[in-house]
Amino acid sequence: MQNPLQISFHGIDHSTAIEARIREKAAKLEQIFDRITSCRVVIEPHHRNTCGLHRKGEPFLIRIDLTVPGSELVVKRPPKDIHVNEDILVALREAFDNIERQLKDYVTRLRER
Repeated sequence: MQNPLQISFHGIDHSTAIEARIREKAAKLEQIFDRITSCRVVIEPHHRNTCGLHRKGEPFLIRIDLTVPGSELVVKRPPKDIHVNEDILVALREAFDNIERQLKDYVTRLRER
């Protein structure tokens, strides 16, 4: 990656375990495509919480911005079912699975040119 991985925790406490998991998943993306320019991951509670503190049982939003030559791939979707992303590890897995699919599609389109 040309620029270092950026990880931001908004509205929740920083977790070294979660950061390590994000770094592992970002490294896997680099194995798929080694010309990634930058990657930014933002973790925050779903906005239905108005006090700014994450409470147990509330879903997480994970946003991933992945910059590749000529394009930017983004994952940011609020959960359709509010109970789906209550576990931060599940939310991370789903977000990285989604960005991985987008990256593989990008690589396929790039090779077809």
